[in-house]
Amino acid sequence: MGNSIYRFLCGLCAPSSSEQALHGAHPAVAALGRDILSFGANSQVPDELSRHVVSSKKAQANWYKKLLVAWKKARPPPKTPEEAARFVVQTLKNHQKADVEGFLAFYGLPHPNAAAGAPAAPAPPKPQGPPKPQGAKFELHTLPIDPKSVADGDTINVYVDTADPRESGSVPREVQKAAAERAKARAAKNYQKADALQKVIVDAGYRPVPNARGEEVLAKKYRIRLRGIDAPESAMPYGKEAKEALLKLVQGKSLKVYVYDQDRYGRCVGDIYCDGVFVQEQMLKKGFAWHYTAYDQRPELAKWEKQAQTGRKGLWASSKPQKPWEWRKDKRNGTA
Repeated sequence: MGNSIYRFLCGLCAPSSSEQALHGAHPAVAALGRDILSFGANSQVPDELSRHVVSSKKAQANWYKKLLVAWKKARPPPKTPEEAARFVVQTLKNHQKADVEGFLAFYGLPHPNAAAGAPAAPAPPKPQGPPKPQGAKFELHTLPIDPKSVADGDTINVYVDTADPRESGSVPREVQKAAAERAKARAAKNYQKADALQKVIVDAGYRPVPNARGEEVLAKKYRIRLRGIDAPESAMPYGKEAKEALLKLVQGKSLKVYVYDQDRYGRCVGDIYCDGVFVQEQMLKKGFAWHYTAYDQRPELAKWEKQAQTGRKGLWASSKPQKPWEWRKDKRNGTA
């Protein structure tokens, strides 16, 4: 009898399998799980959630009912922010997009690569390239490149979806909140408020941009200086042609960027691959960039530059093309 009572009491005190699943989960996922399970016990939704969503408390309670059922059925429940975001989107797929985005922002979960009001679709294939090379500090997988993102023949502004594992855990809380409030303002057609919130997001280095399916996602901005080459400046001969050549290579495509360093202007210095093609190689072979030997001694870059020079391609059609670094020096000295 005593043993039976002991086992009964242990059963009351022991955590459920759903609660045990929270151990080892990401903090944001654990917070979501605790709130869902807590709702099952007291039917209460978090008080501060209303600051992030447009629907009533009654509607919010309905969300948690659905999430509770789905959470208990999940085998296993989500553990990473990406898994939790897909879980929420799938469960609340018939609810307002602004509400789902606000719900994700409240828990600090990333916006998955799918429309907030529809089931998450498989992520598009990432651009292929070689394995991460030695010396590279990290790699980026960008959203499709917009024409305005190409500054000149050797500099590109790229955007990385904050749902990317590299970014998802580092988005500032104020940016998440501004993005959620902007979505609500746009849904309410309050474009003046939406524009003000857009400025907050952009000033922090982020921006809402379309992904490969045309869906708007929150993304982080990186300025990329192409490693090992120096293209003519915009005001130089072939400057416009160099920019157009780079734009033709990358426009509308997702890129893989291996970042090696940061220059004095705060730009990431990296190698760029587009559909498996090494972009610097193409710029050199087409004659729209110089091998920047002061910073990069790779022999293959010298070889590709020599090929263009021998074939008198691009800027090499000129008998004495001016080096961009010399042009910049002359401009600083007032002799350009």
